[in-house]
Amino acid sequence: MEPTSNGIRLTDYQEIVGADVIEELRVVASRVEGRALQNINSTAVGGGVAEILTRMIPLLRELGVAATWDVMKGDEAFFDVTKAIHNALHGTSEQITDEMIECYRRTTAANLSQMELSDGVILVHDPQPAGLIARKPDAGRAWVWRCHIDVSTPDRRTWQFLAPMIEQYDACIFSMPDFAQSIGRPQYMVAPSIDPLSDKNRELDERYVQSVLEKYGIDPGRPILTQISRFDRLKDPVGVIAAYQMVKKRHNCQLVLAGGGAPDDPEGAEVLREVAEAAESDSDIHVISLPPYSDLEINALVRGSTIIFQKSIKEGFSLTVSEALWKRKPVIGGAVGGIKLQVINGITGYLVHSPEGAARRAAELLGDPALRERMGENGHSHVKQNFLLTRHVKDYMLIMLAVDHPNEDIVHLD
Repeated sequence: MEPTSNGIRLTDYQEIVGADVIEELRVVASRVEGRALQNINSTAVGGGVAEILTRMIPLLRELGVAATWDVMKGDEAFFDVTKAIHNALHGTSEQITDEMIECYRRTTAANLSQMELSDGVILVHDPQPAGLIARKPDAGRAWVWRCHIDVSTPDRRTWQFLAPMIEQYDACIFSMPDFAQSIGRPQYMVAPSIDPLSDKNRELDERYVQSVLEKYGIDPGRPILTQISRFDRLKDPVGVIAAYQMVKKRHNCQLVLAGGGAPDDPEGAEVLREVAEAAESDSDIHVISLPPYSDLEINALVRGSTIIFQKSIKEGFSLTVSEALWKRKPVIGGAVGGIKLQVINGITGYLVHSPEGAARRAAELLGDPALRERMGENGHSHVKQNFLLTRHVKDYMLIMLAVDHPNEDIVHLD
């Protein structure tokens, strides 16, 4: 096992992004030095938000921002409710009852009485803690709602419940313009990011990659198709199995479906059972439930793969795509959400709408190693230019400046 990386500093990124990027971060940081940025979300482990904050908070602090991170508390019933709200905001059919809304309000009230809030910028992530805005009159200089999901076509009743809270925030952040709603608040676009130096993305010794494949009974001598994601119906793991079954008629390949869960996603165990049942008749399908902090193994599984799937039906952003592209792997992704920003069709991978389309593109890539290599290089460059943590840190500091100048279209740094 390779040791876990630690002690990463801003200068460690210079070799990857260049000295100019690091200097620009320091210039922006000089304008927000000493100011507080309090992040609040619903889970400390699992999911892209927690991963980003784990890596971002130390860099912000190194740059002089008083960055903190708090996690709201909730029981299983609350997370059942917020999962249903999450799905409904994506536009899926969910029945949000009066009892569920009361559970949300009750849990919010409990957190309001317990959580300490700063006097700086309070950045609230996603619907779960959105109700904390009730404390706005007595805490925080500016409240910003950071939405990581696609709320462009939400269930109408669910949005009517959430919207009055969101409209009290001073600003909103969405991952891409297509995700936004018509809200009478300033809106900013900030794409998520990956950390190239984290255990999930850093370079690995080839012997370690091979050892992980061996651990899970995966044959490195045959093509490996892989999807890394939470076991969630919106990620369509059963559809990935259907695509693989079509590909296998032409190529002697294997399929890896690997992922874990999160405390605020109670459906995961049920979906994992469905996937295991769909895969049980084929020994070349490897369904792997990974515990928290399996980043090195996830890294190795992707690096050992031939093609990466992210065949989502609905999607927020899906950082698994950038993680794969960074490792120079072509990605076949559902043409939804933030996948469309990362997969440039025919350049860094392919966008698809069905298992049949995914199978056709996978067969094409398996038959053309030069195409896979070219897409891999294109994908790595695309992520380097657009989806690394250093850019994300700068965006958040700029938003701290922007909310201090609410009526100005241009904020000068001199």
